[in-house]
Amino acid sequence: MIENKKKPNPIDIHVGSRIRLRRTMLGMSQEKLGESLGITFQQIQKYEKGTNRVGASRLQNISSILNVPVSFFFEDAPGEQSGAQGGMAEASSSNYVVDFLSSSEGLQLNRAFVKISDPKVRRRVVDLVKALAADAEVE
Repeated sequence: MIENKKKPNPIDIHVGSRIRLRRTMLGMSQEKLGESLGITFQQIQKYEKGTNRVGASRLQNISSILNVPVSFFFEDAPGEQSGAQGGMAEASSSNYVVDFLSSSEGLQLNRAFVKISDPKVRRRVVDLVKALAADAEVE
């Protein structure tokens, strides 16, 4: 028997992952976002997985609720030409940031770090993390 399931479009997957990223950065649940849009959290799950495509008006509503421009959802999208903004190094660098902020630890670390107002303390935290990373590489 041949499976005839259509795979999600890479752009739909990317847009969904950016919705999830921003929603989790704000500490918002799928249920809360769904309520704000008048849809179920299951629909939000489908958007975030790329299973269902987000329509233009819905994406506009999501961008408003999540307080980002619509363009946020397309940053570093597959096949995007970033000629004027930089080369592959810049794209892979921002993908690294997205991956970091998509992790539970990265999100927690980011939330806590931005609450530190003293620049000297922030610098010390960065130095500490670098030292821990260097120790981990030696082992």
